[in-house]
Amino acid sequence: MAVRAVRGAVQLDRDEAGHMRERVEELLTAVLERNGLTTEDLISIWFTATPDLHSDFPAAAARHIGIADVPLICAQELDVEGAMPRVVRLLAHVETELPKPRIAHVYLGAAAALRKDIAQ
Repeated sequence: MAVRAVRGAVQLDRDEAGHMRERVEELLTAVLERNGLTTEDLISIWFTATPDLHSDFPAAAARHIGIADVPLICAQELDVEGAMPRVVRLLAHVETELPKPRIAHVYLGAAAALRKDIAQ
């Protein structure tokens, strides 16, 4: 079993806690499904949010869908001029048999523009 990193991001339409929870849950579910993972395969997840998001912690969405025994951390993304607004990113460390080229990195909606080279 190998340890792999999975990237992902989603852009929110607005800074509201319920909306953030919905979108981050959607992102987490897509990461798990597209890589054939369960919560048991998760080692840890890092979340970042752009400085314009204040309504909630992205990690709260993970807890809401039952990701309970996994270390989670939230941080603020760099405030770079011209960067896409209202974006939550994640970096999940997982145990999987998938080789690196088969890892599905998930960039939902407009966030796909962030990494056209790896977005699935």
